[in-house]
Amino acid sequence: MTPEQLAKLKADVLAHGDLPKHVAIIMDGNGRWAKSRSKPRIFGHTAGVKTVRLITELAGELGLETLTLYTFSSENWNRPKLEVSALMNLLLDTITKEVEDLHRNNVRLTVIGNLESMPKGPRKGMLDGIERTASNTGLNLNLALNYGSRQEILQAVQTIGSAVERGELKPSEISDETISNHLYTAKIQDPDLLIRTSGEFRLSNFLLWQLAYTEIFVTPVFWPAFSEQDFLEAIKEFQKRERRYGQVSEQIKT
Repeated sequence: MTPEQLAKLKADVLAHGDLPKHVAIIMDGNGRWAKSRSKPRIFGHTAGVKTVRLITELAGELGLETLTLYTFSSENWNRPKLEVSALMNLLLDTITKEVEDLHRNNVRLTVIGNLESMPKGPRKGMLDGIERTASNTGLNLNLALNYGSRQEILQAVQTIGSAVERGELKPSEISDETISNHLYTAKIQDPDLLIRTSGEFRLSNFLLWQLAYTEIFVTPVFWPAFSEQDFLEAIKEFQKRERRYGQVSEQIKT
């Protein structure tokens, strides 16, 4: 696609309106992309960082409120130790290099997941980045880091159960909102659109509660090859969908 065609696609998406406020992405396929080029897996992860930068910039230009990226799952610790170590080093290197650009572009960095059990270097880098960008008012770049949705829900249930045990809350008072308010995403609205790259049709323990009414878009493109055009096409597809939330079309139109 030429720059002129890309600019037209972007203009069409903006002109249509009804943009998703919150887009979540399962960034999948780094390893397979690298393997297809006879390269080590970390080569794919490094290339994937460039895609993160590209899509973050575009999301900010479109005026999206939140972009949540599934960066490192709690299950990813089970990967080969060499790959995990390389990923942690890449994470620290990336956040150190990128935080000033994020700040300059008015992007606010947040993290969902268990940062406490992260290695000291990446954890400090993330906390410094969060603090540096805390007052920014543009796009919220939300990284799911050492994140697992079942663990998140379990932790919420345990916290709510403790409140019941202390007599601060009655079981009959527990609502959807109660649970939502005890999740990592308590201050972030649920995603409108979920994009998964690499053609896999599963959620992989990602935002299981929050994705209840989210529109899902799956592309066969590996994350390092995911382009601005791919992102805009996903949003364009979202704009065609009718979000009924359990109602019928006639109710939505009235």
